[in-house]
Amino acid sequence: MPLPPNQVFYVSPAQINEWRAEDNAVIIDVREQNEWDEAHIPDAILMPLSTFDPAAIPDPKGKHLVFHCRSGRRCGLAAEKAVTAGYKGVIKRMEGGFIAWASSGFAYET
Repeated sequence: MPLPPNQVFYVSPAQINEWRAEDNAVIIDVREQNEWDEAHIPDAILMPLSTFDPAAIPDPKGKHLVFHCRSGRRCGLAAEKAVTAGYKGVIKRMEGGFIAWASSGFAYET
């Protein structure tokens, strides 16, 4: 099922970093626990794709809802699951995933 173009968008790590600095993003990490343990974005929420439950997506309360994974593929699968389950909000997908985030020099925790 193709994702609705008006509901799911790619966004650059730089834009997401800006939103994060302004406390204007809810970042959902859909990687697995072992990947999270190696490194993750501060204040991100771990929701592994293997156990992803669209009903557990937090209300972004007017902030940008951002999904990310390692390279950008799994966050699309998570977005598809959310939309298929009836999620009506806008979902931003991080271009290039955590690899692009880290290579851009943005903050992460280990």
